[in-house]
Amino acid sequence: MFNAPSEASLLFMIAVGPSMVAIALMFIIRPVGGHKQVRPGDNAGFMFTYSVCLVLAAYLLGVLILEDLFDLSQTLITLLAAILIVFIVLPIIIPIILAFFSEPRPLLQESLLIDAQKEEEGNKSEQDPNEVIFSEVEDEKASDVDSLPSSERQKRISQLQAKLFQAAADGAVRVKRRRGPRRGENFTLMQALIKADFWLMFVSLLLAAGSGLTVIDNLGQIVLSLGYTDTSIFVSMISIWNFLGRIGGGYFSEIIVRDYAYPRLVVMAVVQVIMAVGLCYYAMGFPGQVYVSTVLIGLGYGAHWAILPAAASELFGLKSFGALYNFLTMANPAGSLIFSEVIASGIYDYYAEKQATLRHQNPSSLLMGPLRDDDDLSCVGTICYSITFGILSALCIVASGLSMIIVYRTRRVYTQLYGNPNN
Repeated sequence: MFNAPSEASLLFMIAVGPSMVAIALMFIIRPVGGHKQVRPGDNAGFMFTYSVCLVLAAYLLGVLILEDLFDLSQTLITLLAAILIVFIVLPIIIPIILAFFSEPRPLLQESLLIDAQKEEEGNKSEQDPNEVIFSEVEDEKASDVDSLPSSERQKRISQLQAKLFQAAADGAVRVKRRRGPRRGENFTLMQALIKADFWLMFVSLLLAAGSGLTVIDNLGQIVLSLGYTDTSIFVSMISIWNFLGRIGGGYFSEIIVRDYAYPRLVVMAVVQVIMAVGLCYYAMGFPGQVYVSTVLIGLGYGAHWAILPAAASELFGLKSFGALYNFLTMANPAGSLIFSEVIASGIYDYYAEKQATLRHQNPSSLLMGPLRDDDDLSCVGTICYSITFGILSALCIVASGLSMIIVYRTRRVYTQLYGNPNN
């Protein structure tokens, strides 16, 4: 927005800036206790952040429209940029209020929370991944065991388990061993790779997010094929709606799981249908097709990256979340590579060659100018990408079906995680 004379400086700032911010903030980041540190004002803080994000998106859209309709002066552009910086910095009010104006937690309450957290971590560390399950322990327990103090009760149960181990070694008791973690527990990457839910999620993401990324990668050429000369406004629009999709996807998926204890991926299935509608709208050649498609595809594509991390952590745990999440994200570029090279580029080149042949046969055509020897092959019209969009729309419908299969398979997990629905 400042019309910097050096594009290299801008690219350098984009490449290095995020890393510098991360390095600067790493010294003040501290671990938090999650639900153990919930404050009464947390909901208000989240709503304030969401509101700022929505206002920021609306502001950016307004600035894009102004720049497209009017020739703005440098002074006005600088003023608009200053207002943008204010919106970006505005959420810092929340940590400032928490740090300097919130009431300190009583020392007794703080110590109790710390002790409870340490006890929970100790219990987790004592769990054996190769847990041996003896259903006979319940049968062998004396009736007075439950009335004993906690330490004595644990001692008595350990004695019973020792007897059962000995009996199992003698062949008198059948031992049942757990075969890996269950849904909602901590998985390693290798354990997740043999689960159907993980691959259903991966393929669903490949089909839907890959389709969205294919449109984003080819958006400039799509807009030029329709006769528009300025592609920047459409690139900015799909980026803004991508941002709004991330905000909305996270917000509505939280409502689904918190208020209804229903699988989060049902929201992903819905946004995949929304993407399919946007792709189909373009394929049918309806009025304003590029505007409608840009909005719906950007919204649906962005929502995937708010829903997927939370769903993966809920179903496969947090212990190996980095490996699991990064493996799932490989579906995004893999889908784009397949769909861009095999579908989009192939169909575009076919119609570009066909139109080039028509130019040679009819050089005086009013629709297409004569083709010179040094011209690159280019396609003009809705036909260049309409078939591609139709295919991608069908793939998004398939992805939505796969997401609903995961929803059906994981309903009990979310009921256990979030309890009974409120309604």
